[in-house]
Amino acid sequence: MKYPFSDPQIEQIFADFPSDSRLHLIELRQLIFSTGATLSHVSKIDECLRWGQPSYVSPIGTALRLGVPKSGGFGIFAHCQSNVISNFAQTFGTDFRFDGNRGVLFETREDIQPDKLCLLIKHALTYKLNRN
Repeated sequence: MKYPFSDPQIEQIFADFPSDSRLHLIELRQLIFSTGATLSHVSKIDECLRWGQPSYVSPIGTALRLGVPKSGGFGIFAHCQSNVISNFAQTFGTDFRFDGNRGVLFETREDIQPDKLCLLIKHALTYKLNRN
C-alpha cells in the first residue's frame, strides 16, 4: 500500500467495513492522498476519525470522510454546509449518484471515475483558499 495507515484505529475501521466495499474505500483513500500530493498548497493530509468515519483534511481544506451509507455501497462525504458536493453535482450531476449536498455514493468500482472525482477531492483539500 503506497499510503500505509499511521493509526491502528483507522486501519481497524477499514478492516470492519463490509468486504464488498472495503477495497473500493481503500482505493478512494489512495485517491485522496495521491491527489493531495499533486497540490502544491497542500503540505499534508491528516487522517483522523470524525463522526466515526475515516476523515481526510488538509490545513487549507475541509474534511472528506469515507463510509458505507445505510442504503449500501460506499461513499465519499463532505461537510453538508460546504459547497464541495453541490459544486461537483453542478458539473457532473448525471455521472454520479448523490446523497443531497453531503456525499457521492457508489455501488461498484466503475462508478468511482477517478479522473472526475479528483476534482471534488482537490476542491475539498483547498476549500479555505477558494471560499467566497
